Amino acid sequence: MTHNTPPHAGLTGGPVYLDYNATTPVDPRVAEAMLPHLTRFFGNPSSDYRYSVEPRSALAHARAQVAALIGARADEIVFTASGSEADLFALRGAVLASGRRRPHVITQVTEHPAVLESCRALQRLHNARVTLLPVDGDGLVDPAALTEALDEDTVLVSIMAANNETGALQPIGELAARTRAHGALFHCDAAQTAGKIPLDVTALGVDLLTLVGHKMYAPKGVAALYVRDGVRLEPVVYGGGQERGLRAGTENVAFAVALGAAAQLAADELAGGAAVRIEALRDDLHRRLADGLPGRVRLNGPRQERLPNTLNISIDGVAGHRLLAAARAVAASTGSACHSGAHTPSPVLTAMGLDAGRALGAVRLSLGRWTTGDDIAKAATALTDAASARAGATASDRDSTPRDAGITVDGTGLLCVTLLLKLRDRIQGAAPGTVVHIIATDPVAPLDLPAWCHMTGHHYLGPVPGDDRPVYAVRLASSERRTRPDRPWHRYESGH
Repeated sequence: MTHNTPPHAGLTGGPVYLDYNATTPVDPRVAEAMLPHLTRFFGNPSSDYRYSVEPRSALAHARAQVAALIGARADEIVFTASGSEADLFALRGAVLASGRRRPHVITQVTEHPAVLESCRALQRLHNARVTLLPVDGDGLVDPAALTEALDEDTVLVSIMAANNETGALQPIGELAARTRAHGALFHCDAAQTAGKIPLDVTALGVDLLTLVGHKMYAPKGVAALYVRDGVRLEPVVYGGGQERGLRAGTENVAFAVALGAAAQLAADELAGGAAVRIEALRDDLHRRLADGLPGRVRLNGPRQERLPNTLNISIDGVAGHRLLAAARAVAASTGSACHSGAHTPSPVLTAMGLDAGRALGAVRLSLGRWTTGDDIAKAATALTDAASARAGATASDRDSTPRDAGITVDGTGLLCVTLLLKLRDRIQGAAPGTVVHIIATDPVAPLDLPAWCHMTGHHYLGPVPGDDRPVYAVRLASSERRTRPDRPWHRYESGH
């Protein structure tokens, strides 16, 4: 496929943009479609006079465009203000509508925080049980593990279509089939997938599916939830009867029109082979980096079953954040988090079993509509030069490698909530910089330990070699950091 899209004004003169999984520039054609609804067509689409005719018609057309992208009916699309809201709507709506005293929700450890935090809120506020499924070394869920986790109280399973860091594509069709055969609902967060690869909700067999505007060249502030006809959900916003009574509030016609236009453009590009073009550029970038840095480039995530635009790699001998700081000609992301200058590994890569050094070395390079062959050549050169300059990692690059443990906390057989309380008591009075080795057999530990460190100021170093039990390392922050108010323990003391 040839690339005939004119240059984007927002990208002109800047670094090569390789962070399309974080957000996308608004396509000028999308902005043009929404503009009349910001400047001329102001009417409330629910009113009866002539000022409402055009907004009402435009809203219906946009709904049909979004539905067409995923093979749904227009009346199965509910507009929301964000993907996080759509995810909350799906999870909370299904749990509250179930009428169960102790509803059970299943998701997986590398899910987006919008889903994971909604699950925590359901535990805390609505007496829900939550099961987090593990993933394998490619970040994929084993359908057999889902089957084993399903029980008589399971009301919803929520698994993302593609991981935002690695691009790993989950086996949604099989997971949804097993879920629905059990009588539960299946929700899929397709924020990263919509517009990048074909999606058909009927073929996938999903009941609920999230799409997000700013991941597909529409503005931030608009998204949609597909709700299969016949699925009962508690409304996410109460009030008027907008959006089939599921989300009250006067509709944002301009942003709905933007999402509809973006969906139409995405459908047209997919039909024209855009995914093939992007995949070829992604693979060219990978080849250039591997050739320029022989033996040092490691792919994180699956080689085949991933998004065509996503390349997550670690380069031996250099931390990801230092690589990107040195490669100023490239705008991209790492999966690590920075807390007061200390970087902690991505929970996604940690859950996949990557050691702390490799996880901290990861960079995510995600391509999009305006990525060109010249961009790939420039980015590969900049990244190769920066990595070569830092060959043979310095001591500061290695400052997150776990040292010998000063304290060991044995959490064998403990729920992570109980383990964290034990850990809190055990580290009282310990010196800053002490490395704590934590034996944690609860499968939620790879998620909860980084979250606890984020809130308390300690530094999560990731898994370390141990015996047959999982062992994780944490370096303690200063006592001043540890005594700061944190968002603390109610999160871990409820919902179990």
